Amino acid sequence: MYEKLQFLRDKLKELGYTPDYRSALHDVEDEQKEEMLWCHSERLAIGFALINTAEGITITVMKNLRVCEDCHTVIKLISRVVGREIFLRDSTRFHHFKDGTCSCGDYW
Repeated sequence: MYEKLQFLRDKLKELGYTPDYRSALHDVEDEQKEEMLWCHSERLAIGFALINTAEGITITVMKNLRVCEDCHTVIKLISRVVGREIFLRDSTRFHHFKDGTCSCGDYW
């Protein structure tokens, strides 16, 4: 799962992704903040789903907290890179990620 997340991280950086450190609230170096962001539960769930489901299967993630802005951006990019639809239910709304866009219109 962590290898899959590292692969995605490399792909997203090729697309120009830069982490939004406002979502990492600890007083540590930027490298550690980036590691912390990549350990957010929704990213772990998506990595797990990618290695345990067949290509083309829609991924559904539910969480009881609001998705952070950085994860929202990352999931949009992941949906584009892997060519899958991702449904995310957070504490506020449903998000439907497809081809690098979200149904919420980035009204995060």
